[in-house]
Amino acid sequence: MIPKPYKRMHTDYPELMQSYEAFGKAAKEAGPLSPREVALVKLAISLGAGLEGAAHSHCRKALEAGCTPDDLRHVAVVSAPTIGFPTMMRAKSWVEDVIEKHDAS
Repeated sequence: MIPKPYKRMHTDYPELMQSYEAFGKAAKEAGPLSPREVALVKLAISLGAGLEGAAHSHCRKALEAGCTPDDLRHVAVVSAPTIGFPTMMRAKSWVEDVIEKHDAS
């Protein structure tokens, strides 16, 4: 599911979005991490930064990359010592949002 604002950016700024997506692709290919590992790292960064929309997106991408719901939950739980328990609980709720929709489909 691609969010409407993201689609709108493609319509309004096609060259910018092509460059942005090429940058993201180049970053993924710049090192030895597997697509699964990259997906988990990006999820962790999103959770730690408190970015709900990005967390939802990276949960979906992680599932597409072969991660399990338990993998995603573990990323959230392991963040607790770094970001604090209440912040981890918020982050875990974002993970659960995506898992619930994934399990329902």
